Parts: sequence; structure tokens; C-alpha cells
Amino acid sequence: MTTDIIIIGSGPGGYRAAEYAANNGLTVTIFEKSEAGGTCLNCGCIPTKALCRHAEILDTLRDSELYGLTGLRYDFDFGRVMERKREVTAALRSGVETLMSAPGITFVRAEARFKDAHTVVANGEEYTARHIIIATGSHAKMPPIQGIDLPHVVTSTELLDVTTVPKRLCIVGAGVIGMEFASIFNSFGSEVTVVEFLKECLPSLDSDIAKRLRQSISKRGVTFYMQSGVKEITPEHVVFERKGKTETVEADMVLVATGRAANVEGLGLEAAGIATDRSGIITDEHLQTNVPGVYAIGDVNGRCMLAHAATFQGLHVVNQIVGRTDGIRLDIVPSAVFTRPEAAGVGLTEDRCKADGVDYVCKKGYYRANGKALAMNETEGLVKLIADSEDRIIGCHIYGAHASDMVQEISSLMTTGVTLKQLSEMIHTHPTLSEILQETAM
Repeated sequence: MTTDIIIIGSGPGGYRAAEYAANNGLTVTIFEKSEAGGTCLNCGCIPTKALCRHAEILDTLRDSELYGLTGLRYDFDFGRVMERKREVTAALRSGVETLMSAPGITFVRAEARFKDAHTVVANGEEYTARHIIIATGSHAKMPPIQGIDLPHVVTSTELLDVTTVPKRLCIVGAGVIGMEFASIFNSFGSEVTVVEFLKECLPSLDSDIAKRLRQSISKRGVTFYMQSGVKEITPEHVVFERKGKTETVEADMVLVATGRAANVEGLGLEAAGIATDRSGIITDEHLQTNVPGVYAIGDVNGRCMLAHAATFQGLHVVNQIVGRTDGIRLDIVPSAVFTRPEAAGVGLTEDRCKADGVDYVCKKGYYRANGKALAMNETEGLVKLIADSEDRIIGCHIYGAHASDMVQEISSLMTTGVTLKQLSEMIHTHPTLSEILQETAM
């Protein structure tokens, strides 16, 4: 079978690229060996955010007297929580499957493998295309720790399908996945411990924001052991070394959240001559591999392991294929951590500016001075705006309520080169949290 474009993987990068290509008159064959929607929809971003919502409701109920609800009684049905999570993912997965049945798109439920640079084999059949997009995503990276194969040691995928709330949850790794699950299961009632090798959590975030977020979550009852290396996992304990001493923590379940690795195995990349490195498939600035006409988008190229990055990389590739120039800024990608409170950022951090010798100005604003934050009982939070020597905004980093929404405003402004002065002159609705951005710019 011959088609204009072959796409391997139906995650956010793959299915959005397929839809966009078909809307531009191209024929697409897209392969998926598991569920439509990929990791993000089925066992990543979406189900995790569903649990975040339940955690938020529980936290609000615990503060019920503040809102005039006295003597409130309720039961926590974890089975219903997980059922709703499945309903959310099923509804969205059905939507993706509908998109993949649109004219011009052939959706093949099978594992695809390269035969040569422009041919893949699936279910014993050969498919050829001038252009191929690899969008196979990533998987949880498991470090070589003794005991890591024990039944109670899980990745985020398995933790999203547990039937009961673990009494004692130990999380190995304080990155995005580790911090989100620490926040969620703390709200669910677990005794949560986080063991992290690095000095601070969330190394990709501004260190000031990361530290404040960790301290905030710690106040809620999560125990952190930083600069600690896990040596062994036993049926009852996690053994780690901290400051030259061996320590242990009891755990009924252990979540390993030590990063993710590109899904390149089993693709037959060698048959097509596609080059890889430690991060994944090597691509140029337009996401093309070393083989002309073959592209890699999303987690599999290791550039930026975020669903929305994969989506826009896919759109950019399709534009390259049809010869269309776009204004997609792949160097400006906002990110968020859906803990409670949230954290989010875009652009350069203050740490990176210092390390690279960038001449910058950093301005700070605080939630506690904002009327909407006070009304919401969300006064804990910080905004950092970073501008270069010409006053152009080059970074924004926030922790606090709705940080993800607020960072998006700055991300949009950064794509058009807006300055702090210009932001300070933009009228913002009162009372809103976004006023903190305008006031900080002033």
C-alpha cells in the first residue's frame, strides 16, 4: 500500500499530525500497537490530571469550615475515583479514534517496523510512503537498583491502575511525575516519602520556584530526602544513602519516577539507516532525521518530552512536507507541574541566565498581595519575570494557583517579542490572578 505520509504512533504528535495532513489533502496511514492517543491520554497526562482534580476536591473539603461548611461528613470512594479516571480517558480515546476514521486517514492497529528508508511492515503487509513520521513516544526508565523487580515496585502506568490507596508510598525521583504523584497521594491519605538523588526537585524548573514548591508540599506532610541515592528495595523498605549514612524508609508501594527513555527498540531503525544517540532519534531543526523524508517528533527525539511539544513538532513537519512556512516557535515551550499548588515555567530561568552570562533583569510578584488570591484562599505563590538587556521578556516562572494558565499568557507574549514595559501597559481584568503578571512587570 502506498500513501503520502506514514506515521508510526498515535499519541498527541502522531494523531494531530495525521489530522492536519489529511486536512491539507494528503493521504495518511497511521500505525498504533497499543491504544489510540498514546501514553499521554491513556496512562500519562490525562488520567493523572483526573486524579489531580479529585485531590483538589479533597483538599478543599478539608478546609470546608473556612467556607462556612461546618460539621461536614463524607466518605472517600477510591474505586469511584478510578472509575471516573477511566471514563475520562475512554471518552477522549473515542474522540481520537473518530478523528482517525476521517477521510484520507487509514488507522492500522499494529506494530510497524522499518524494512527500508521508505517502507514499513505491519501484520505481514508492506506500506510505502515518501514521508515517514516516527512518533513512538517514550517509556519509564528503570535504574539498576537491587530489588527493582519486586511486585510492589511500580511505574506511573501501574500506579494509575491501583485498586486501593497505598498506606505508605515511597517515590524514587522528584521530577515532574514524582512530584505530581506525591501531591496526589498525599491528598488521598497516603504517607508519602520522596527520595531524590539531586540537591533539589524539578531540575528543569527555576531553582527558587522548585525550592518553594517542595517546601509547600512538605508542609502538607510529604517527607523529602534530597541528595539521597537508593541502594536497594526490599519487600518492606527502601534503602538509601544520604550524607554518607545508610537510611531506610518503610513502604508498601514504591513508585520509580527516574525519567523516561525514547521508544526506539523494535522499530528496525538500522534497516532504514536512521541515526540515534542517548536521547533518542537524532533530528535537525525541522525534525528531519539523517534520512531524507523521515522525521521524528515528540519524546522519541528527546528534544522536549511534553505532549504539546510533540503536537507542534508534528504540525511543523507537515508544514515542511507541504512547503508551507509557519511561525511555530519550537524554542518557546511552556511547561507545568500539576501539584498543589501548581508550578509552571517558560523560557530561560534565572539559573540559566547566570550560568550562560546573560545580562538580565528579574522581577518578582507575590500572590499574597492579590485580591483574587486572597478571595480564593490561595495566597501562597510567587511570579518571576525575566527580561534581557533590551527589556524583552525571555522567561517566566510561577508557583501558585493556576500557574499553568498564567504562564501561557507570557509564553504567547514571548513569541511576539513583547517587553516588560509593554506588558505593564496591558490592561488586565480585575480581580484576577493574571493581574500579578502586569503588576510584576511594573
